[in-house]
Amino acid sequence: MANRHRGEISAELDGRRRTLVLTLGALAELEDAFGAQDLVALTERFATGRLAARDAIRILAAGLRGAGETVTEDEVARMTIPGGAAGFARLVGELIAATFGGSGEAPVPLPNPPGPAG
Repeated sequence: MANRHRGEISAELDGRRRTLVLTLGALAELEDAFGAQDLVALTERFATGRLAARDAIRILAAGLRGAGETVTEDEVARMTIPGGAAGFARLVGELIAATFGGSGEAPVPLPNPPGPAG
């Protein structure tokens, strides 16, 4: 079970309940992946609200590894989630909010999922 006080979240990925957390090691991994010099620069990057699909894969993979899973970015790229792309966007936003938000509010603008076609 996820502990929000430790920045953990819970999500269904590939039909399985998993815990994600951006530990200090996971954040260091993301600093390196995004070329950020420090946590402030990393936070500023997230605050733009503009993340590519590859960014989402990196963030989710780091979150899964932070929670103790042995998973590659390629494996994360093949995972499915309820809600499709919008579900992934919400999950990344929730993980970032749990890590940096503290109050449960997202520190970055989250994309609005597309509405029904019509």
